[in-house]
Amino acid sequence: MKNRLYKYHILFALAVLCLCFGACKKSDSPYHDYVNNVQTFNGSAYEYLKAQPKGTFDNFLSIVDKYPDLVRILKDEKVTLFVPVNKNFEVALKYLNEQRVKKGKSLIDLDNADPIQLLFMTCKYILKDNKTTDDYMQTVDGIDQEAVGFNYPMHVKYVKLSSSGYIGGGPAQLTFSDPRGVIFTKYWVNTTTDAVNIKTNNGTINILTSSHQFGFDEFTVRLDN
Repeated sequence: MKNRLYKYHILFALAVLCLCFGACKKSDSPYHDYVNNVQTFNGSAYEYLKAQPKGTFDNFLSIVDKYPDLVRILKDEKVTLFVPVNKNFEVALKYLNEQRVKKGKSLIDLDNADPIQLLFMTCKYILKDNKTTDDYMQTVDGIDQEAVGFNYPMHVKYVKLSSSGYIGGGPAQLTFSDPRGVIFTKYWVNTTTDAVNIKTNNGTINILTSSHQFGFDEFTVRLDN
């Protein structure tokens, strides 16, 4: 009888332990890099995006494909890409068109939006030079990094998340910021990554969280005209 009770307690403890570990996951996103493994893709950054399942990066690629220079950059130049997923565009478009409906204006989509404004916002996500988390973790304040095309200054900061009760013991995450031309961080618009360090032949890809609104809160301001 004592042996049975002992075995029962052991099994119960193991079950509780499994539940606790399951609860430690940050998100159910298929792109969250729980153990911060570096993935490698044998091809360009552009080819990586094209190779992903439909519904992942279609909106971003639909803009990139309008501009041969952006396609060339993602194929040939050294870049760090913070790529928005489809959800990032859906959120931005929904808010923009809600505002336009209230004003009695026609709806806007990625096909009829102002091409110059769309290009400017898209370039913010493609940074010059190929950097990984190893580069960003060298400084606690993060790194300023110019975007392609318009040389717009963006900011990237390395963050180590907490996991299993240990501060700084979890997966790596990057905070990606639009400083808006000011030095005071409280005025910056920030987003974070769900996956980091996807290595391609010409650059490193980081995938943004689905809660990010494409355009860093400027989508409606720039396109509602």
